[in-house]
Amino acid sequence: MATLLHIDASARMGGSDTLAHGSHTRRLTARFVRQWTALHPGTEVIRRDVGQEPPPPVTGQWIHAAFTPEHAREDWMREELRVSDALVDELLRADIIVAGVPMYNFAPPAPFKAYIDNIVRVGRTFGFDRSRDGEPYWPLLADAGKRLVILSSRGDFGYLPGGRMGQRNHVEASVCTAFAYIGVTEVHTAAVEYDEFADERLAESIRQAEAAVDRLVSALGNDG
Repeated sequence: MATLLHIDASARMGGSDTLAHGSHTRRLTARFVRQWTALHPGTEVIRRDVGQEPPPPVTGQWIHAAFTPEHAREDWMREELRVSDALVDELLRADIIVAGVPMYNFAPPAPFKAYIDNIVRVGRTFGFDRSRDGEPYWPLLADAGKRLVILSSRGDFGYLPGGRMGQRNHVEASVCTAFAYIGVTEVHTAAVEYDEFADERLAESIRQAEAAVDRLVSALGNDG
């Protein structure tokens, strides 16, 4: 059976279906996981809440440790990479990654950027060799068959490509770029808009996003 990695990055607690000021992305990811596990009860679900427990940001010592070959690492280097190693291990185990990534000031929340910085790891998720012909970098997860679902939310509206705010949306594009770099290129998305308007447009956007989640569960489940 599949292994599902469930990531939430919202600073808000709980979903907007259970709390007055809850998170739309937590609502969508919970719906996806709930429906997926109902259809596939043998699924292993790995839970990672970077919104409530942010990974440490990359530092100079982290870079030093990450670019030191495993056999040459000192104890402090292994400790420096301990959280990163755990995050990478989870990602490697996962067949499908469901990430709730709200838009904060046109981009992913800082904890999710820290998550990406911790999983884009030389020797683990991408390769690097200066002597290699052509491009010295290559993805290590390209043949792993992993699928990424990005479930987002934004206060305004029109953030799809070609929309009134499309050029200001740096959420899906930046996440897709980072994951493609390590070899995860099958990506599916859904999003809630109009949060700051808090009117029928928001309610309709939530309905559409939930319907999109339902379709994704059905389509990805059948493909798997």
